[in-house]
Amino acid sequence: MTDLRDAGMSSKAWPFEEARTVLKRYEASKDKKGYVLFETGYGPSGLPHIGTFGEVLRTTMIRRAFEVISDVPTRLICFSDDMDGMRKVPSNVPNQELLHENLHKPLTSVPDPFEEFESFGHHNNAMLRRFLDTFGFEYEFYSATEFYKTGQFDEILKRAVEKYDDVMKVMLKSLREERQQTYSIFLPIHPETGRVLYVPMKSVNRDDYTITFDDEDGREWTLPVTGGAVKLQWKPDFGARWAALDVDFEMYGKDHSTNTPIYDRICEILGGKKPEHFTYELFLDANGEKISKSKGNGLSIDEWLTYASTESLAYFMYQKPKTAKRLHFDVIPRMMDEYHQQLRAYPGQDAAQKAANPVFHIHGADVPLSDMVVPFSMLLNLASVAGAEEKEQLWGFIQRYAPDASPEANPQLDAAAGYAVRYYNDFVKPEKVFRAPTAQERAAMEDLKTAFGSSEVALAAIARKNADMGNDEALPEADFADGDFLQSIVFAVGKNHGFENLRDWFKALYEVLLGQSQGPRFGSFAALYGVTETIALIDKGLSGELS
Repeated sequence: MTDLRDAGMSSKAWPFEEARTVLKRYEASKDKKGYVLFETGYGPSGLPHIGTFGEVLRTTMIRRAFEVISDVPTRLICFSDDMDGMRKVPSNVPNQELLHENLHKPLTSVPDPFEEFESFGHHNNAMLRRFLDTFGFEYEFYSATEFYKTGQFDEILKRAVEKYDDVMKVMLKSLREERQQTYSIFLPIHPETGRVLYVPMKSVNRDDYTITFDDEDGREWTLPVTGGAVKLQWKPDFGARWAALDVDFEMYGKDHSTNTPIYDRICEILGGKKPEHFTYELFLDANGEKISKSKGNGLSIDEWLTYASTESLAYFMYQKPKTAKRLHFDVIPRMMDEYHQQLRAYPGQDAAQKAANPVFHIHGADVPLSDMVVPFSMLLNLASVAGAEEKEQLWGFIQRYAPDASPEANPQLDAAAGYAVRYYNDFVKPEKVFRAPTAQERAAMEDLKTAFGSSEVALAAIARKNADMGNDEALPEADFADGDFLQSIVFAVGKNHGFENLRDWFKALYEVLLGQSQGPRFGSFAALYGVTETIALIDKGLSGELS
């Protein structure tokens, strides 16, 4: 652990870089509270999406890195802004008419369109917590509604009354002239309609901490700012929450970055110390547009987990957080394979390399071993040629290739086989387009078929010799070396038939035999699928049976 701490103090991995900044802040603090507080915010105006999960995960990665380099205790708060008014109805939820009837009410006062929870806010909070709990995050959940109504925010709200003019100066600088005329940092909750009101203040009363305003019908009201009768506008709320909780670190998306000086200044005006920040780039959907809770575009958490492991999603989140990334189904296979490549590398790495390995930041010090003896991309192609509907159909091929593998001994591989079958049937199969080979390709494939037939005889002879010598481990079907041998044959055949760019040769194999323009390392695929079966597949491709 000492070696890892030393490595963490100099590592260029972004979680360690951020952790060192937080540690420096804490060490410079005059009034140390005895722990470091990390916070993430959640706007439950729609169903949680992967971006929400990513914010908690990335904050957790920094928290883990901090715990490596320091013995100072830490806390993580997930704060839900569920007292915000519902300003528009998400398009991806049922009972649209019901929601329209409750526009502008706090989310925890809007009926649940799914008819499962006390409110829409409670429903979306539960969705978030369910996933965070499933992943095993250590966090404390805070509800804005509870925070306001139980008085935990009262002292800061009173301070906001006392410093009203100073906070308003900060806000008015950021607003258009028209908006300045009606803006107030306070949003009263109408005592009769329950709606969040965006109305100007007639007076902010410092003697009794109340506000006076006219509602939309011109009736005058006076309400206390405490006890949940009033909430803060979202920008002042951001800074006020930092001051109330004494937050040390919070990250948020690039769309918040221009507001950072506003959040910071309001926090300071209200007596707090601005936290450290980390701004990440936004996730994009298949069309390059920002993903949105209300639109429901991009991948949901549940959709990713239908086709891949949570660890692969965590691996995706780790990669280049300051670079915008497409978040679409086609990134899943690569994330699965790269994650397991890093798992396999981890045990042999020194402390500095481990500190830079994404799997450390996903798992902490308890990094599991990979049991994926077959890459996910290969499982997809196996599902393709086998026409698999169930993962059990893949296991016959897997166990012939790796006799010691089993669903019980290789649970990661077993789960991946299930993911691969679902992914193939939903995304690969509908897009498959086979074609007939050209004359050059046909001649090459005929020769490949003959060469594979000869190699099968040679491999069988080697297997018998190894068996006679009692050397079971050298059986060719249990070793990737078979794939290397078969790959060399594929290369040789391609060169012999004049393919100047061997990529064209492999592309022909994929398009004629697999119905796709890209594919696996063909020799390894043949070793997994079986030489006899690959010869039969080539026969089908040449006869036109596939196309």
